[in-house]
Amino acid sequence: MKTRSVLVTGSSGYLGNQVVARLAQRADVATIALDLREPLQRLAGVAYEVADIRSADVEAIVAGHNPDVVVHLASIVTPGKNSSREFEYSVDVGGTRNLLQACVRHGVRRLIVSSSGAAYGYHPDNPPWLTESDALRGNQSFAYSWHKRLVEEMLADYRQSQPQLEQIILRIGTILGATVNNQITDLFKKPRLLAIRGSDSPFVFIHDQDVVGAILHGIDSPVTGIFNVAGDGQLTIHEIAARLNKRCLVLPAGLLRAALWLLKKLKATQYGPEQLDFLRYRPVLHNARLKTEFGYVPKLSSAQVFELWRAAQQAKAL
Repeated sequence: MKTRSVLVTGSSGYLGNQVVARLAQRADVATIALDLREPLQRLAGVAYEVADIRSADVEAIVAGHNPDVVVHLASIVTPGKNSSREFEYSVDVGGTRNLLQACVRHGVRRLIVSSSGAAYGYHPDNPPWLTESDALRGNQSFAYSWHKRLVEEMLADYRQSQPQLEQIILRIGTILGATVNNQITDLFKKPRLLAIRGSDSPFVFIHDQDVVGAILHGIDSPVTGIFNVAGDGQLTIHEIAARLNKRCLVLPAGLLRAALWLLKKLKATQYGPEQLDFLRYRPVLHNARLKTEFGYVPKLSSAQVFELWRAAQQAKAL
């Protein structure tokens, strides 16, 4: 059995930790875990490296381990209170560029990148279901969305100039699982769910284990390309509220925009008026290509994974 080496960036993050754990169980994979900090727990058979994704150390690590596949998960999803736009750009975009250069210089065969449905942007004229051929219009006002767009544009350039580096880009929907805790789940935990008048705010969910499954499938599959990663179906904010046995607080867009502007100016929140479009014009991802071309079928639909999360929250409250 031929052993392949797989390097995972962002290996101590929520997804990275799970991907590394699954790879560590495989006899046919030599796993290298790369993160900014020492791991809380080391798994047998995994080589751990500590480096800033922006640093020259990354090239030395890639050169030293000579991985066949790189899984790039390192990015800033939820910035800290003291974060800055410049810092987030340097990690998300500059760090990816640094890694790409190292991959090309040292003959990495395949690169798997966790992108996001946010790369499509939050726009009133988004189609009801976004496919991989739709334009990337990540909003400049929303750092995460803008950076995912810039990273994908960089990857497109590399597909032209460095075709020997195979690419799989996974545009991931809203991740949910029994233990997921993020800014989206925080919205669902409020006594009343925030809704914007005239908008259904649809969500497509993907089980965290399905994201891990898609990444592992990409390591093994000969297929390359760009794929939306989402469960079947969608849930509107009103349907989500009903499943939680809650009501929606429905506000006009203008009032909410003004409130967010004022709260951010007073430093009472890290979120500004741009968050209005994040709630109002959510990208809804069509997953047909994931299933038919990539060959990965999510085990849970959007509704099923939401129910799994809801049940876990209910059990925690008992």
